[in-house]
Amino acid sequence: MPELPEVETVRDGLARLAVGAVVRDVEVFREYSVRRHDGGPAGFADQLRGRRLAEAARRGKFLWLPLEGHDAALLAHLGMSGQLLVRDPAVVGTWEHPHLRVRLHLEGAPSGARYLDFVDQRTFGHLAVVDLVPTPDGAPGGLGTQRPAVPEPVAHIGRDLLDPGIDRDVVVDAIRRRRTGIKRALLDQTVTSGVGNIYADEALWRARLHYARPTDTLRRAEVHRVLDAAAQVMTEALAQGGTSFDALYVNVNGESGYFSRALAVYGRAGEPCPRCGTPVRRDSFMNRSSYTCPRCQPRPRNARW
Repeated sequence: MPELPEVETVRDGLARLAVGAVVRDVEVFREYSVRRHDGGPAGFADQLRGRRLAEAARRGKFLWLPLEGHDAALLAHLGMSGQLLVRDPAVVGTWEHPHLRVRLHLEGAPSGARYLDFVDQRTFGHLAVVDLVPTPDGAPGGLGTQRPAVPEPVAHIGRDLLDPGIDRDVVVDAIRRRRTGIKRALLDQTVTSGVGNIYADEALWRARLHYARPTDTLRRAEVHRVLDAAAQVMTEALAQGGTSFDALYVNVNGESGYFSRALAVYGRAGEPCPRCGTPVRRDSFMNRSSYTCPRCQPRPRNARW
């Protein structure tokens, strides 16, 4: 599933290549891809036609394109395999993606592109036109926007670690109040958003903490160390275009990211820890996997899942 660096890579591409364009027409090829839009495919298309895409904003794994002159935005959640591709048939030819679900016909895009395509093989992602609501703190809703507003379905999502408006001390306090394991707290999108399974494992390895360490036993400095590590690893991943293990994640130009080559422990069970040489361990965790170094990240006796 795309995590913060992957979604931010897409947001940045939309900001450069699609923002400023007017949506002239909309085609919905699979109704399920707009299932969360009130009014169905026809209403979805009606609310976008003639609207200018004013900005490209993101909070955690959600991204949205505010519509100029309206308190509404096109909201996108990529799910496990969603892609937003900015395409110009004059350049790429007439080839159509087999999993094309929604197409926005653009006019006046800075890139000259004519299409903004939503592609989704596994169909867990979705698009919707939703209302914007004020942020409780009066700060911009997320990275890429100056509006103190956020899409209503995203209002409960915490600010992410790359958001200039985040208060790290508030996040530290929220984590230490919980009675759970530190990885579960990192994955709680209401605390801080955008950290998923891959970057949680990488951050905990860098911070030398086991994923089952109880949050209420962590010192403030330890929580700050984990958050700093998470922000650092996601920033490094962003510089390499995100992490791609297969063709399900690509940027707006259809290109893969290369941070998977720099992962220290995630997906490397049995391989030597880059720091001490101990074989990396894989454990089942929340129907997924957790990867740790048994020496650098010893399991606590009072472990919590």
